[in-house]
Amino acid sequence: MLAKTNSFALNGVKGYKIDIEIDINAGLPSYDMVGLPDTAIKESRERIRSAIKNSGYNYPVKRITINLAPADLKKEGPVFDLALAVGILAAFEQLPTLAYKDYIILGELSLDGGVRHINGILPTLIAGLESGYTKYIIPAANANEASYLSKAQCYAVSNLREVVQFLSGDNNLQPIESREYVVCDDTNKFQVDFADVKGQIMAKRALEISVSGGHNILMIGPPGAGKTMLAKCVPTIMPNMTFEEAIEVTKIHSIAGTLDEKLGIVKTRPFRSPHHTATVPSLTGGGANCKPGEISLAHNGVLFLDEMPEYSRKTLETLRQPLEDGNVVISRSKMTLEYPCHFMLVASMNPCPCGNYGSSNPCKCTPNEIHKYVNKLSGPLLDRIDLQVEVDSVSYDDLRSKVKAESSCEIKKRVEAAREIQRERFKGTKIFTNSEMTNAMLEQYCAIPKEAERLMEVAFEKLRLSGRANARILKVARTIADIEECKDIQTRHIAEAIQYRSLDRKYWE
Repeated sequence: MLAKTNSFALNGVKGYKIDIEIDINAGLPSYDMVGLPDTAIKESRERIRSAIKNSGYNYPVKRITINLAPADLKKEGPVFDLALAVGILAAFEQLPTLAYKDYIILGELSLDGGVRHINGILPTLIAGLESGYTKYIIPAANANEASYLSKAQCYAVSNLREVVQFLSGDNNLQPIESREYVVCDDTNKFQVDFADVKGQIMAKRALEISVSGGHNILMIGPPGAGKTMLAKCVPTIMPNMTFEEAIEVTKIHSIAGTLDEKLGIVKTRPFRSPHHTATVPSLTGGGANCKPGEISLAHNGVLFLDEMPEYSRKTLETLRQPLEDGNVVISRSKMTLEYPCHFMLVASMNPCPCGNYGSSNPCKCTPNEIHKYVNKLSGPLLDRIDLQVEVDSVSYDDLRSKVKAESSCEIKKRVEAAREIQRERFKGTKIFTNSEMTNAMLEQYCAIPKEAERLMEVAFEKLRLSGRANARILKVARTIADIEECKDIQTRHIAEAIQYRSLDRKYWE
């Protein structure tokens, strides 16, 4: 007898329907599967056999042929176990109804018939809804994740017997209840706060501008100046995530298998800090299963690269296209996937190999060593970093001062106000921050007075800026104006924005 069940597979964050066809005929016992299954799917034979028997059903000792359609697309993972088991039972006439045809069935089976958690359930459900499918049978362990999609009618199951009873009409299983997204304000839950950072007024101001407009920032200074601590304070002033942003982040973390099952959604903006030995695939994504990398896991959050020149040149250069486009395309011989990676880059570095160049301590490096060290960062990559700020050593008076600095909570209020101005400005577009503005938007929103125009011309010639650097100065100036709630960009805003590019020539000539 022939039976057909429905499931879904993922290609990056996008999904497509899989038709599972099971044909059982008389003949020598065999189990043949076609349709480009990977090893995990081929091994499902033993899991399904044990699960069916241990659930109290009969496994057919006949010739079983299975087709996964479309047959020309590679299928991966154990997500089809449950759909295959239901199809085999239906083809062997152990399911009295055809109700299974109305559902998308997802889940991995254990040997005792239990249904295990699977990765990527949220993007799978979203892809299914976009294709017009509303009814799903999913693992109970994925219930929290699926509950945030109110349009999906999901039935959470714990074992194969429960699925068979439900499809047979013997179990009045109810769909999981949808839940409302509650914004999570974690400002006071971090272990660090800008109030704990001594001195570094200029660096704090630069980070506030950076977060307000979604701009990339590079901090340069000697060891112990507080660069790493400043970077770790960035999440404390990041604006709260909207539901749409949280869903985008959750989709990626669900695919990567890093999602907390109990929460079911990522509410806090990601802060990723990969080690400087990170490889290109670990940063951009890839590997055998083309999993998302660090830049995608930092989507809608922060990617912190501590001691940036210590990363390999090849690894750093792979950031150029993602920083510009907000997505990364992973091309392999068998597949091409695209993951979103709209992140804010926060990087730090020493001014020289010994770290003391420009500080009160004597530098032991030769000019050639300094030049070689700082030139590990290419000009095109630096062009994509909007702010470059110098972080000086902290004075003893600042270190021992009892005066409490401005807290992250106070800074965050200004950041939220600036972001709200940008949301109104770009309403109806796919742009959300000033850093994402197109060239056409620069003409519309970044008009500057004649005095500022002359200042820009001088800076362009003296600092030998590129067209991209010129555009980024305008974007930073627009953000500074937004923080001050100014409708138009003033000369002082341009002057401050240029100041954050001055390190281009101080170290890289």
